[in-house]
Amino acid sequence: MLMTSVDEFNLEAEAFGVYPELAGKRVLITGVTSQQGVDIVRAFAEHRARLILQLDEANEATVALLEHAAPLAIDLSVTTEKLTDNESIVRFARKSVAEFGGVDIVINIVTLDPGSAANGSLADVERRVCDLMLLPCLVARVAANRMRLTHTEGLILNVAVLPPRANAATRAFAGVAKATLSAMTRSEATAWADQGLRFNAVAPEVGSVGPRTDGTRLAGEADVAALALYLGSGNGRNLAGHVFEAEPAWGR
Repeated sequence: MLMTSVDEFNLEAEAFGVYPELAGKRVLITGVTSQQGVDIVRAFAEHRARLILQLDEANEATVALLEHAAPLAIDLSVTTEKLTDNESIVRFARKSVAEFGGVDIVINIVTLDPGSAANGSLADVERRVCDLMLLPCLVARVAANRMRLTHTEGLILNVAVLPPRANAATRAFAGVAKATLSAMTRSEATAWADQGLRFNAVAPEVGSVGPRTDGTRLAGEADVAALALYLGSGNGRNLAGHVFEAEPAWGR
């Protein structure tokens, strides 16, 4: 598993700055809720990106987020469509990447919720992990194919988040899912490298308790958003196949 510490690239939030080249970039972000993805959406909206958002929920908090992002982003397209199977995910992905004539950056946010698999068998855990990875995998494949056809050097960033109040069983499940995500990230980064496409990921450090102060992992969603901006900019064009570690509870 290739894990990358934040300080390896000096990726502190205050060091990221502003990236004028992100203005007009076509950015697809999936899995946004009132508790996760908010800072990521705001960051790209404030950089004048063209946003395509898939919300997992529509409530007062997400409406407020859209009201903030709409006047800042050059374009804003939103769906609350439930994506639960291959057909709905592929249909959504194809429609999304065609929305603005292509896509430059894809960010998939996935909550590592084990559901009933928390107390199930190994087969139950494996099935649940496959279910959770289905959306980022299919969306990434559709987007990567479109980037290849349009000769776009793009970024695909999969962000894994622990659910609130994660217990020991959830953390154990998240460890399995994280290993799968890491393997997928490295495999896809290698497969698409010659097309100029970069796959990276962010995952919680599930084996630790309490905050760190040594700067070796992302401390909150503001850091994750800053990392996404960095990777999407020209500064991040040489970074692929990395899994950056984040505080276990950043998405709460």
